Amino acid sequence: MVAGELRGRRLAAPPKRADVRPTADRVRESLFAILGDVSGARVLDLFAGTGALAIEALSRGAAGATLVDSDTALASRNVEALGLSDRARVVRADARSFMRRERATFELVFCDPPYTLADRLGPELDKSLPPLLAPGARVITESAARKPLELALPLADERRYGETLIRIHTAPGAAAR
Repeated sequence: MVAGELRGRRLAAPPKRADVRPTADRVRESLFAILGDVSGARVLDLFAGTGALAIEALSRGAAGATLVDSDTALASRNVEALGLSDRARVVRADARSFMRRERATFELVFCDPPYTLADRLGPELDKSLPPLLAPGARVITESAARKPLELALPLADERRYGETLIRIHTAPGAAAR
């Protein structure tokens, strides 16, 4: 982890040829510098993979996190190894079906789908995400710069790190932190 209570701890990583592409440490560090204080936030990590984004948020004081992926082996392993089971819920599900049935709301949502899916996912997220967003929630998407994930939510910030594009959207409602 980059900072917080778990600073310096390593996550279980996928094999080199796996479909999982963890967010690079330098990108995570830059992203959380932009986000600022995430203390007390309820976090949703869609397409969680290793769980790196949600776990970083927990390390920096988020109240709890829900990590969703169709393959939860790495996320579960990392949550358990770091002693976060009391603050992290790992859900094995397709992110899209999870959004349709979930009733909780979140202040911070990470959406880092496989790059091959990201540019086609926007319309479905535009329908499924709003009921899950607390007023003023921030939605962070990660996609390939060449094929960005487009959302209708207002864009607050955008950064490019090599071939990675990070976008921070803000939900309507109370002012974002």
